[in-house]
Amino acid sequence: MSLEEDPISPRSSHYRGDMTAPIRRILATSGGFVPGRIQQTARLGDQLLHALTLTGATRPKVCLLQTAMGDDRTRYAMGFEAFNVAGCEVAQLTVFPQPSDDPEALLNSSDLVWVGGGSVANLLALWELHGIGPAMRSAWENGVILGGVSAGSICWHTGGTTDSYGPKLQPVTNGLALLPYANGVHYDSEEERRPLLHELVGNGTLSPVAYATDDRTGILYEGQDAVSVLDLVSRPRSRAAPRPPRRRRL
Repeated sequence: MSLEEDPISPRSSHYRGDMTAPIRRILATSGGFVPGRIQQTARLGDQLLHALTLTGATRPKVCLLQTAMGDDRTRYAMGFEAFNVAGCEVAQLTVFPQPSDDPEALLNSSDLVWVGGGSVANLLALWELHGIGPAMRSAWENGVILGGVSAGSICWHTGGTTDSYGPKLQPVTNGLALLPYANGVHYDSEEERRPLLHELVGNGTLSPVAYATDDRTGILYEGQDAVSVLDLVSRPRSRAAPRPPRRRRL
């Protein structure tokens, strides 16, 4: 798809123009929500509003996962409120104390899946334990839009940098690899993120191509192509796809 085309055109929906196969989309961000007018509330930022438009649904079905924060109930409550205000039908997939639903059925019946931040290492371990990774791939291949912030961004890639193991950033290399790239998050706000990502790509610990997002930005992928950079509170820059760093420059 040409970058001159509008990736959020209503005609896009789940399928390409020839209707032969669903469009596989992922929204990988260091953003997602904006503060609500009342303390401890949130509203959807433009990134998520655009993702909802892409579903083509009048009342999109959204599934929330807060696995990376141990299924924190407060975060679910904030997410439910924000998506409900936006006119969505909202469900959740929890794993504590046991899976709340069949992952394959719930994820594939959704229009958008949103994964919150936290510990990506714990998230990936629990998803493997409960078969959520294969269910995510199935949903993606069937046209369900996958998205998330921080840990919910890294998980779709081959790996990235994380503080899951302690205060010192370390690599995580067992992402779902729906996107065959490394991923950096909070690239402008945590000073150790950028040099460590460069080092890990350069020494082969992570994939030779990496995409990174500053806070409040996200990347929209179609298939495995980055087609648009999205800001939290403005329209997407559809003509400016992110460029993977050349390995020789790292």
